[in-house]
Formats: sequence, structure tokens, C-alpha cells
Amino acid sequence: MVAGSYRRYEFVRNRDDSDDGLKPLKDLNGQICQICGDDVGLTKTGNVFVACNECGFPLCQSCYEYERKDGSQCCPQCKARFRRHNGSPRVEVDEKEDDVNDIENEFDYTQGNNKARLPHRAEEFSSSSRHEESLPVSLLTHGHPVSGEIPTPDRNATLSPCIDPQLPGIYQLLLLPVRILDPSKDLNSYGLVNVDWKKRIQGWKLKQDKNMIHMTGKYHEGKGGEFEGTGSNGDELQMVDDARLPMSRVVHFPSARMTPYRIVIVLRLIILGVFLHYRTTHPVKDAYALWLTSVICEIWFAFSWLLDQFPKWYPINRETFLDRLALRYDRDGEPSQLAPVDVFVSTVDPMKEPPLVTANTVLSILAVDYPVDKVACYVSDDGSAMLTFEALSETAEFSKKWVPFCKKFNIEPRAPEFYFSQKIDYLKDKIQPSFVKERRAMKREYEEFKVRINILVAKAQKIPEDGWTMEDGTSWPGNNPRDHPGMIQVFLGHSGGLDTDGNELPRLIYVSREKRPGFQHHKKAGAMNALIRVSAVLTNGAYLLNVDCDHYFNNSKAIKEAMCFMMDPAIGKKCCYVQFPQRFDGIDLHDRYANRNTVFFDINLKGLDGIQGPVYVGTGCCFNRQALYGYDPVLTEEDLEPNIIVKSCFGSRKKGKSRKIPNYEDNRSIKRSDSNVPLFNMEDIDEDVEGYEDEMSLLVSQKRLEKRFGQSPVFIAATFMEQGGLPSTTNPLTLLKEAIHVISCGYEAKTDWGKEIGWIYGSVTEDILTGFKMHARGWISIYCVPSRPAFKGSAPINLSDRLNQVLRWALGSIEILLSRHCPIWYGYNGRLKLLERIAYINTIVYPITSIPLLAYCMLPAFCLITNTFIIPEISNLASLCFMLLFASIYASAILELKWSDVALEDWWRNEQFWVIGGTSAHLFAVFQGLLKVFAGIDTNFTVTSKASDEDGDFAELYVFKWTSLLIPPTTILLVNLVGIVAGVSYAINSGYQSWGPLMGKLLFAFWVVAHLYPFLKGLLGRQNRTPTIVIVWSALLASIFSLLWVRINPFVSTTGVMSNSFMGE
Repeated sequence: MVAGSYRRYEFVRNRDDSDDGLKPLKDLNGQICQICGDDVGLTKTGNVFVACNECGFPLCQSCYEYERKDGSQCCPQCKARFRRHNGSPRVEVDEKEDDVNDIENEFDYTQGNNKARLPHRAEEFSSSSRHEESLPVSLLTHGHPVSGEIPTPDRNATLSPCIDPQLPGIYQLLLLPVRILDPSKDLNSYGLVNVDWKKRIQGWKLKQDKNMIHMTGKYHEGKGGEFEGTGSNGDELQMVDDARLPMSRVVHFPSARMTPYRIVIVLRLIILGVFLHYRTTHPVKDAYALWLTSVICEIWFAFSWLLDQFPKWYPINRETFLDRLALRYDRDGEPSQLAPVDVFVSTVDPMKEPPLVTANTVLSILAVDYPVDKVACYVSDDGSAMLTFEALSETAEFSKKWVPFCKKFNIEPRAPEFYFSQKIDYLKDKIQPSFVKERRAMKREYEEFKVRINILVAKAQKIPEDGWTMEDGTSWPGNNPRDHPGMIQVFLGHSGGLDTDGNELPRLIYVSREKRPGFQHHKKAGAMNALIRVSAVLTNGAYLLNVDCDHYFNNSKAIKEAMCFMMDPAIGKKCCYVQFPQRFDGIDLHDRYANRNTVFFDINLKGLDGIQGPVYVGTGCCFNRQALYGYDPVLTEEDLEPNIIVKSCFGSRKKGKSRKIPNYEDNRSIKRSDSNVPLFNMEDIDEDVEGYEDEMSLLVSQKRLEKRFGQSPVFIAATFMEQGGLPSTTNPLTLLKEAIHVISCGYEAKTDWGKEIGWIYGSVTEDILTGFKMHARGWISIYCVPSRPAFKGSAPINLSDRLNQVLRWALGSIEILLSRHCPIWYGYNGRLKLLERIAYINTIVYPITSIPLLAYCMLPAFCLITNTFIIPEISNLASLCFMLLFASIYASAILELKWSDVALEDWWRNEQFWVIGGTSAHLFAVFQGLLKVFAGIDTNFTVTSKASDEDGDFAELYVFKWTSLLIPPTTILLVNLVGIVAGVSYAINSGYQSWGPLMGKLLFAFWVVAHLYPFLKGLLGRQNRTPTIVIVWSALLASIFSLLWVRINPFVSTTGVMSNSFMGE
């Protein structure tokens, strides 16, 4: 063994009797440069040129100079930074060397550009009288010694220093003496087990950890290339280096795509300004009302476009490295160090959310590729339905067969309904001969499981008069869904939760919170907060992942994908959640009503990921539990800089001056600036308590914690466990009693739940509000888009259900707009970035666009009927401005599709449904939100179903359900169609000179009809398989030909008409 200490130039060799001789290092003479292939060459003293004194990597002088000047400045093999040799030009990162007098060559970069072998090496080992070659000393990176063998001619002789008189004195110290270490003697006699040695080793480890965290942070911010970790010649040290590499990286979009896109956006902004100036300064006097309406609408559309466009200025992608996650936290043969995760599944009504769909979601969670002792699945039944309870019991039994089958053959997806319905070659990549037999058996088992679930659903159709009873004869506690106690049932746990192979299964827990009349339960947000508390008491996973009951795990490694960010040392402490995109099954091929929402998930959210992170979309999201508790993130000095508004007004904060960061929201949030400090900040306690005894201070602190989190000491203690988990001394029975207590309906009274903690109340879209509060505290979020979609769900595909879904989203946005949490005025003393705030403002004001959109869609019909237009006769220059505006609109759209890889059809469907939703659901949401906030009137739109005439793969697509939301777009369609007929009729009667002005009006009207065409198809449905376009064009052409017939009137002679006219006179 060779041991040494940092900056102590002495080596000690451990003598071993079994060591017969020393293995000489590889001869350095005649080595070839591993980069350019030329000979390494010699130094001025005639010795072999050695670029890296750490590992002796063969590198010629020219490549060495290039790497120092324009490259990474590090050794390609060991990643240690090159030191400047005598005769080498100085670069910026060089440390000051007082003992090296080399002024003439210090800034001479010309010599590094040619292949001449200039002598410049001074920091090397010269040949002694007994050595024919120079031998480098192998060291660890950053100048630390590594255990190895030092070649000596005589293994029992102590080498004397070999001094080259040509070298400066500072380099003579590097010719190290070697002394032999006798194992029979105490190591203290050699100074290797003293306090100084231990301190140096500990200091070296701390420095390595700090370097690792620092470089990981640079890597994630995109400021560096490859991670500069430690290097080694050994496999074990190389594994340590690999484990320190970042577990994810930012992938920027190519500048060849983004630069033209940004240029076009700027040009579009300039052209838009010129266009609006022209429109406001050129009124139409004979149609002033129509002109004024159009100008107001166009100004609002421009403002809305700016809100939507700016957050997409800097989109990014991210890539995860699951192998590095496993190397760091989940090595084979060692206990897994992955963090525990609690998965939440929320359901309400089993009649609207089929139990079989919920069962598939639960089965995909139980079969996830994650340590079973680290996963717990909580199913929230907010409707207290016995059908859900019994279906979950059947699911728990079936999972004992399904989970080992999934893990044995590594199948995807792990939801049986969707796995067995795949139209693919299921034998691909399956090499085990028993797979086919076991797959058939498992499919039979699943069919039997479906039959049992369907029997339960059939029985639940008719509710008994006395209510449901359980198997033991007792009444079901949840017979009254609005008045029942809290219920918890552990179906699978650590005791008894074993599959058919005897392996442990993840926990499966049924939860139905208490509900009583007179209490506000806050719908889904209240149910999710109840799950936060009950999970903290029973399992206390460090992270939470919530999915809707119809969103199953399509990727069994989804949790590991999230952990690549959450458990990253650089960004994990300031990441509040990892959001996955929503993908859907069962949507028609052409996605008539834009259910996939591709533009939002593949363009908007990627743009937000480059700012402060995506918004929370309600499902498929992994949370940091500490962020939900209202704590502040662990931020760096760069993160603590004021936002752009504060910086522009007051300047940035001086480095080196410590000042207290302004507390926001009346000091209600608990601050953390370092992971070693307590999570609860005692500075929040009133100043008059500071003089009291310690007991009084603790009492006041406890009272404040109870006021914040509720009166549960077990839950409060769990909030301080940042890494999750439960104490080993906990009693399961006691925990269950405490869990019942924390889901009681009065637990949240006079606490911060729903205000600063957990899911935030005050809107039906609690997801937007919850994510906004976290971002306002300074947290960041991550958008993770794995190659295989993490989750897949179902979406309403018929027109009425889709409009009602959009209505609920828009109503939630209006509620936030009219609340104190509105992003327009909330959180300016926090750490919300400007572009992130603009994105949130766009998220809540978009329903208001429905009012100008409705007026704008009616303008073409009015122009055709009144024979006027909103634009006066334009000059050639004005025509050029109009053409440039349309060209910039389409150019920006095409370039946006190019960098995002979104299909043109998806973009067009999104544009169509923007008009459909804007003229229906968004419009109703505005008025309903105003009535709810100001008058307290909660209006609900009932949907009446009409049975479909045909069955098929997408039979639901053609189901017609009447709702009030259909009235405005239907009116717009009819009015525009009437306007088209009236305009054509007027042109026919007026002659050829009227067709020119008519073209602009017709194009305007056809623009409206084209955007509402999917709505028209949904309105007409499928009529004997006749395409809707045939019906529409048939009606239009029939009307036009009828008008032509009336105009020509062939059965009436011209003379007769003229005589009749004379007689009239």
C-alpha cells in the first residue's frame, strides 16, 4: 500500500513478504498522443513530455496547449485540471505562481498552434544515475495520492532524492523519497493515525462533496459540458465517479430552429404594432359601430397573444439517467436508498368512474418498478361507496397474481385491461418459454376478475331500502355519503401483503374521510389534504404522487423518472413537484375536439420549464411533501437574487452583505435556507415571548404548530422528518387511531390547511392555485417527458361532455381571477419570476377572451347582411401590411411546430377548439363566475343523454347530449350561413362589380365556419353515415341555386315584367 497526505510530499510503502518484486510502470518513451496520433515528444531537458502529472495520459504539447486554451482545460482521462508548465501561455484559470519566472512566454499563444516540439516541461521527474527512464507518480484527481506501487530498484532500500540541478527549487521537492512501512510497527510512529491525518482526510471528503454539488448545479443550468467528477484507474473509484454524475440534464432546442422562431416573433410584434396603428387611425364612417367593435377585439387578441407567446421564449427538454440513479441509490445486493413514495388515487362516484378503471389504475401502481417497501397506494373514496370498497378488496386479491407476473416478464403497461388489449406482438423480446402459457392463464384470471367486478356493479344499481350491509351483517358506515364517519381499511400491508410467490407487495389503503352536515369539505382539494395527513401518519413517504382514478401507470419506471430530479443533490431541495404530460387512450384518430391538448403539453409546458417550471395540471404529478407543508425551498445565493421588477427598481443585492430576505404573506410560511437548520423558524414567534423560560417558548412553539398543522402531535412530528419514514417504535394500532383523527371533518378548523398548506381552496381548479402558491414561495417545478409516456388516461370524446369539462376549467380560472390569489396582484414580495407570472396571468384571464371572440365571430354575418365592412378601402402600403401580418402569423406557427415536433393537424384542432370553447364554455364560465362570486348563485348546467343509434369503437363520439353550452356556437353558425347566402344573393342582384368587395367578407365568414366545423359535426352527429361536409355544402348550394333561379325567373317574359312595372307606375 502506498499512502500519502494532501500537500505532504512523502510516500510510505507497506512491505509485504508475499511481494516478490515490483511491477514497473509502462515505458513512457516513444508514446503516441491519444488525440492527434503524433509522437508525444521530449522536453527541453530531453525527457519525455508528460502533460498530466496525475495519471500520465499520453498527450503531445500541441494538444496540451489546445486543451488548455480552447478545450476543457482538464485531462481527458482523469479529469484533473492541467497545470501550467514553464514555457506555456497563461490562461484565466491558472493560479498565480510566484516562483516561475516565465514572462516572455506567459501570453504567447502562437506556439500552441503548430506541431513543433518546443521544450517547455519543467514539472516532471528527471532521470537519476540508476534510472534510464522517468516514471510519473500516479495520483488521484485534484492532486491527491492514490494507493499503488512505487517502482524502486531495491525493495528494501530507501530512495534518496534525485535532484536535477536544471530544475527550479520548487520542483525539486516533487522528487519524492519513499520509505518502507513495516506492518509489525504501530502506524502512529509513522504519523498516519494521528489527528492531523484524520482531519485532512475528512477535509478532503468534504471538499469532494462540495465540488460534486457545485458541478452538478452548473451542469443542470446548462453552463458546462461534461461533469468534472473525480477520475480513477480503478473500477471501484470509477463507479464512485459515475455515482456522482448528475441524474438528469437539460437538452436545449437547436439554435437553428429557435433563432428563426424568435426573429419571426419579434417581426410579428412589430408588424402587429403597425397594423393596430393603422386600424385605429382609419375608421369606417358608414359602419362605425362595427369598426369600433372589431378594433377593440383585435387589441384584446393582441394582448392575449403576448401573454401566451412570451412564456414560450426559452423552451427546454430534459433527459434522465436511470442507471445513475440506480448506481447512487439502488445498487444490487445492497439495501435500497430510494426515498419512500405515497401514491394518491382519488375517486368519487363509481357510477361515473367505473370501478374496473380504478382497479386497473391501482394494479398498475402495485406493479410499479420500485422497491415494494418504499411504495404505498392510498385510494380516496370521497363518495363513501361500498361498491368502491368491495372492488378494491377484489383488486387486492387479484394483485397477488398480477404483480409477480408483471415483474417476472417485465411487461408494459402494467394495467391488465390495456395490456391485453394491445394490438402488438406480445412475444417480442420475450425469451422465456413459459411466457405464452402463463400469459394465457393470466388473461383467464383477469377475465374472471372482470366478471366479479361487473357483478358488483350490477348489484349496486339498486340500492336497498335499509342501505348496504357488510359481510358480517353490520350496516355500511357510508350509506349516507354526506353524513358518515371516517373510514380506513388496510388491504395490503407489511403483515400479510404477500403475492403468490411469497414476495412482499406494496401497501394498499382505502380512505374515506369523515363528512358531516354543516361543514365545508372543499371537494377534491379537501380529499387530497386528508390523504396528505393520513399518509403522513401511516407511512410518511418523503414524496407524493397523485393520479386520477382513470390515469394508470403506462411506464412502470415513472417514479424513478421523478426521483432523478427529486433526489438530485443540486435541484432536489428546491423542486416542489415533477409534472408529467397527460396522454390519453380511446380518442378518435383525428382528435375532433382536441382532447389530447398537444399544443399545451408539448409547447406551452416546455416553454415554462425553461423559466420556473410547468404549472400543476391536477394529475400525474410527483410532489415534495415539504413543499405541500408550506416550507420554503433551500435556495442558493443566485436563487435569492430579487426578481427582475425589484432588481430594476432597487438594484441587485450586494454579495457579501447579509440582509434578511423580506418575508412574504405576513410571515406565514416557514423559511429554510440550509438543510441543516430546523424546518420551523423560531423567528416567527412574537418578540414578547423571547424573554420567557425555555418551557414557555416550547409551549408557544407547539401552540403555533398546532394552529398551523392541526392538533395531532403524530402528524406534526412527521412534518419535521424531511426524508420521510416512521420511527421504529410506533404502534400500528395507535397510528390507525391517529389517522382517523386527522381525517375528521373538523380537523382543519382554524388551521392553515387550504390557505397556506396542502391543496389550496377557493377554486374548482385547485391544481393551478396550488402550483402558483409554491412558485410564489420560490420553488421550481420540473417537466419530465420520458420516451415512454408515464401515464395514460381516458378523456370525454363526445361534444357535450368535452364542453362541460372545459367549462369547469374556465370557471376555476375566473374564480382565481376574482380572488386574493390572483397572479395579477398576489405574491410580488415573493420569488415568482416575471415570465412565470405572465404565464399564470394568461392561465386565468383566457376565459375573458370569449366576449371579444363572440363579437368578432358575428361580424362577418353583419357585414354580409348590411353590405358594409370593418376595413375601409386600403392603399397598396396598407395591403402590404396586411399581407405581412398574415405571413408572420403563419410563419411563427410553422416554426413553432418545427421546434416542438407537433403535427400540423394537432395544431389546427387546437385552433378550432379554441374558437368552439371560447364561444361556448368560456363564455358561460365568465357569467357563472361573476354570479358565484358577487351574487353567491351557483349555476349548474344539466346534461340530458340521448342514446346512440350505432355501436362501434368510437360510438360515444356520436352521442348527442343537449346542453345550454351548445346555444352560442349554434347561433354563430346559423347567422354566418345566413350571411353567406345573403351576401351571394346581393352580389347576384348587383352585378359583377360587387363580387370584388364580397370576397373579403366571404373569406371572413368562411374563417368562422371552418373553425366551428368540428362543432357542426358534433351537432349533426352521424346521419346514416353521410359526411357532415356533404350536408353543409348541399344546404349552401341549394340556397344559392334557389336564389339564382329566382333571379333568372325563366318562366316570366321580360316584356310582361316591364308592362307590369309600367302599370304599377
